[in-house]
Amino acid sequence: MGNIRTAIGLMSGTSMDGIDVALLRTDGNAVIERGPFLGVPYDVGFRSRLKGAIEQAKVITHREQRPDELAEIERELTLRHAFAVREFLTLNSLESAAIDVVGFHGQTVLHRPDQALTVQIGDGELLARETGIAVVHDLRANDMVHGGQGAPLVPVYHAALAGNLKGATLPVCFVNIGGISNLTYVGADGQIVGYDSGPGNTLIDQWVETHAGVPFDQGGMIASEGRVIDDLADRYLSSPFFMGAKRRSLDRNDFLPPCGSDAELADGARTLAYVAAASIIKSAGHLPATPTLYVVCGGGRLNRILMNDLADLARQQGADVKSAEQAGFDGDAMEAEAWAYLAVRSLDGLPLTFPGTTGVRQPVSGGVFTMQR
Repeated sequence: MGNIRTAIGLMSGTSMDGIDVALLRTDGNAVIERGPFLGVPYDVGFRSRLKGAIEQAKVITHREQRPDELAEIERELTLRHAFAVREFLTLNSLESAAIDVVGFHGQTVLHRPDQALTVQIGDGELLARETGIAVVHDLRANDMVHGGQGAPLVPVYHAALAGNLKGATLPVCFVNIGGISNLTYVGADGQIVGYDSGPGNTLIDQWVETHAGVPFDQGGMIASEGRVIDDLADRYLSSPFFMGAKRRSLDRNDFLPPCGSDAELADGARTLAYVAAASIIKSAGHLPATPTLYVVCGGGRLNRILMNDLADLARQQGADVKSAEQAGFDGDAMEAEAWAYLAVRSLDGLPLTFPGTTGVRQPVSGGVFTMQR
């Protein structure tokens, strides 16, 4: 058993809806004690700035570049994360000295795995100074240096959680439905396979924001009033992304919303919920074996239409679907918990990514460690 550390994980995902903060006590291996969680939403103005940051980042050719307002947005993003950490500590009556390390994801503004280029804005040194806690950040870059795609990083944490699943028969598949969805397969022999599976919430969010002025379809309420437009769904599901034997990671712009579609609001939301579910099952066809169980985390699990579609499609394979909560976890906290887990593994030089998850040549660690000053 390694050293057990107390870590905070910070996640700002592709949905760009806010900062997730989670506490974990772990040795970076099998010992996992999950602590409290806090979600700190972004205001509409800052979400708009983050969307602008993604546009500005399109010209980046070297990951250190910060064109236009990107450096200013990076600073504001970091200060917002520092505020979230301080608020979390206050709400849970914790001192910064009680935390060994913060795992800081930052915000992905560019991800081009075919060019070995990934950019997460977020200043680890500034965060360490502001919080008084050591920080591990920039966790994806070393994977790309060694031939990986830089994503997904969460599978090693999912594999650890699989050991805590009650009454489940391996293989199981963890599904994270964020802006982009990703899968983690944990086999009966301990094999880990992970990859992005397709669009999650991002298409739905963009559709309802454009057509209804709301940031997301809460609970699938809009979709519940619509019908699946088969030809639109087929256009997405016939993408070459689903066909290739080699799995690759996705950027949020790899699947574009049907901006030119004349679909009604509810029909568009219903169709894109189905696409999100069907993408998961279609991509699961590349797994080593059919899972007995899909455990779903991330915001998409709260869309009941998406979850119903996923359950119906999985049932045709003979598999069950459970939300993270039904499986004994916190579906809001799992990605932030993963970043705490990864930070501890990074401190100990343990692998974060594997050939079966990112395509890296051999298991590698990663991350940049910054002491508070």
